[in-house]
Amino acid sequence: MDIRVQGPAPTAPFLGAADLLSTERDLDLPVRVRVREDPDERTWAGHYDDHHVLNISRQAATSAMSRELALHELAHMARHEEGHPSHTQSTEEALFLALAGRSVERRRVTHCYQIANHCKDVYADDITLSVAPADKLVAFLESRLAAALADRPRSTPRGGSGLRRVSAAADPDITAVNAAFALALCERHGALDQTHRLYDLADAAGDDAPGVDVAAFRRRFRELAADPSESEHRKALVDLTRAYADVGAASGPAAD
Repeated sequence: MDIRVQGPAPTAPFLGAADLLSTERDLDLPVRVRVREDPDERTWAGHYDDHHVLNISRQAATSAMSRELALHELAHMARHEEGHPSHTQSTEEALFLALAGRSVERRRVTHCYQIANHCKDVYADDITLSVAPADKLVAFLESRLAAALADRPRSTPRGGSGLRRVSAAADPDITAVNAAFALALCERHGALDQTHRLYDLADAAGDDAPGVDVAAFRRRFRELAADPSESEHRKALVDLTRAYADVGAASGPAAD
């Protein structure tokens, strides 16, 4: 595998990730690793006719998760090269089909794109978890969910009864879906026992978002078919998107 690091970062994590992937898969196209200064950029993969690009922040490239993050992005590249529907299906087309005729807040449309990315991540991590241990990924998912819960909107008593949201931090609905995704991914690969803290965190996320059926989203992510046709994957994505859009519709009137 041809992989070259461009930027101020050690090469070992990226070469190590390539070695792990090559135990089961290989990439036909070369990979260019671009290390960026903005820590908010984290990691993402770009695909071109003659190469792939692994974009990663310098903070992520020098972190304890650098090899695992690189492996995850290389797995996305492998899925793209093999033409897996999760990576070739148009997200915009699926979301248009799912949301046609619905009035959906812009922030919730953004959440729907995140849900579509979760589906891609499931298929990428089907590869990563076949070639690498799950312990670091589980710890990473746990820490991200715990941080989102700590950042959830605070509530204060409303005059009379009920509570009033007073901050616009982590959105409780998408946090609950993210919790469902984290559990589903780990369960899909038998990476959790029933006493793991991730279950408690997911319960807390569900309590914060009573309109979100965490168990149903968890089941949908966990049971994504390993080798779907384009139409099967499109239907799965449409169903997930509609389920989330319906949560917003049930919670009150939406803005276009």
